[in-house]
Amino acid sequence: MKQTPKLDEFNLIEHYFKAKSYRGDVIVGVGDDGAVTEVPADHQLVTVTDTMVEGVHFDKTTPPRAIGHKLVAVNLSDLAAMGAAPSWGSLALTLPTIDEDWLHDFSGGLKEISNYYECDLIGGDTTRGPLTLTYTAQGVVPNGTAIRRDQAKAGDWLYVSGSLGDAGLALRLLQGELSATHGHLQSLVNRLHYPTPRVALGQLLRGVANSCIDVSDGLLADLNHLLPKKGQMGVQLELDKLPLSLALTETLDLDEAFALALTAGDDYELLFTVPEQNRGRLETITSHLKDKPVCIGRIVKDEQRQVKMTYQGEHWQMPDIKLGYNHFGAP
Repeated sequence: MKQTPKLDEFNLIEHYFKAKSYRGDVIVGVGDDGAVTEVPADHQLVTVTDTMVEGVHFDKTTPPRAIGHKLVAVNLSDLAAMGAAPSWGSLALTLPTIDEDWLHDFSGGLKEISNYYECDLIGGDTTRGPLTLTYTAQGVVPNGTAIRRDQAKAGDWLYVSGSLGDAGLALRLLQGELSATHGHLQSLVNRLHYPTPRVALGQLLRGVANSCIDVSDGLLADLNHLLPKKGQMGVQLELDKLPLSLALTETLDLDEAFALALTAGDDYELLFTVPEQNRGRLETITSHLKDKPVCIGRIVKDEQRQVKMTYQGEHWQMPDIKLGYNHFGAP
């Protein structure tokens, strides 16, 4: 790739990241000391931030277009989990050097998904250092409708928006731990590199789901965050209801597939709870969706906050493997 020392911080931003606004609520965008936006009347602002670091979240073989896409997607997934409509984003970009080819592809991926979801890039910063990318997304919800992750109640039904374990399997395939057919490999790698945030579903769930989280660290790890810390609640999980892709089940045996679906991260599906009285409404509002949310269990009273798993009515014991990713957890 060619190195171009002519670009500096300011014309780099102008060349790769300044774009026409697609929204009428951006008063001042990229290029000033700060952005000015207009929040709709009777709405509240939701703000989320994620950072991606080379060597932790991606490596040198990851396509820069995929990095740009995923950086935005993981933030929009957080907005979706709170029922928010994406509005604006800002980017903090730390680069070891200016590489025009890399920047072209990275900014292309970032702009493509941002434009699709009408999320304008309105500001940010560029610095020199180890490759680190931080993106902040903002969205809006009608007053009082944001979905939190700590409002589940015993008796609620537990749903997930789509198949689990695909991104984790893709990572193992790329690392050479497993092999799969070419057709499966491509679809799995796309799930890892180009996740789809469930933005439309998140907004449909306002007033229907009483808690929600996106599956970024693994189903079991994120499910633990969904249980209120002060509540004496656990989960009854039915593994035969877990949505598993054909790529996953044709590459792994059933126990391995379950283990990966339960523990692997990067799926960015929505995991949410629905009270009994709202189940009919959920079916109605999702009836037009090609891939409908799947009920995988129920929240139950349990002083020990256990997740009890069954397969076809029989107890299933999970192998002794690590549950989800923790940046500062024990190795």
